[in-house]
Amino acid sequence: MRRTYDDLVQEAATVSVDGWDFSWLDGRASEERPSWGYARLLGERMAGVEAALDLQTGGGEILAGVPRLPPVTVATESWPPNLALAASRLRPRGAWVVEDDDEPRLPFRSGVFDLVTSRHPVRTWWEEIARVLRPGGAYFSQQVGPWSVAELTDYFIGPHDGSSRDPERARAEAESAGLEVVDLRFERLRMEFHDIGAVIYFLRKVIWIVPGFSVERHADRLRELHEQIEAEGPFVAHSSRFLIEARRPAQ
Repeated sequence: MRRTYDDLVQEAATVSVDGWDFSWLDGRASEERPSWGYARLLGERMAGVEAALDLQTGGGEILAGVPRLPPVTVATESWPPNLALAASRLRPRGAWVVEDDDEPRLPFRSGVFDLVTSRHPVRTWWEEIARVLRPGGAYFSQQVGPWSVAELTDYFIGPHDGSSRDPERARAEAESAGLEVVDLRFERLRMEFHDIGAVIYFLRKVIWIVPGFSVERHADRLRELHEQIEAEGPFVAHSSRFLIEARRPAQ
């Protein structure tokens, strides 16, 4: 039997959105993955260094999947629920988890890390990354690109400027900080939301897609979208991702 609108809303509005695990959406939403395979590439790079820093680690999900962590591995996170999850996953593997407000200055000495990484950072502080890297060290990151899930943003709040995460802007900022960009790739990826509960869960978790989202504030549009999905099938959007690798010149 099909679940009612009220049932779907009640479930999605109350389920925990702690951490950065999207398995709750299995069977309810889908998203194509970038062709480069960030987790695999991250593991390859981690295996070849002695000291690594993972910024804005979330619940530590991605870093915990690395087969071999470097002897010195540090992760930062700002949100307390994620901080606790990251500690539970990473400390048993010998990694340090540090609370940080995601603003400069990073709480580390200059030139101490061979590798700095981040998956989907809210903001990239290029000058600080360059400072904590050793000569010859690298920053490796998968980031949200421009106009990501713009269809969902436009549906709830109208047309907007989603161009701020342009990968070429990231290249320019990295180079301005004294880093050499050695790899930059970009892809747009199809997403499908199969029920209104999936939409609500996603917007509660990825809070920058519809700033200020709440079930109460957006009740009319949610019900309209529910009826659209019921009549026409999944709501289709497109995420965008870019991979960037930048190296501090050897001295």
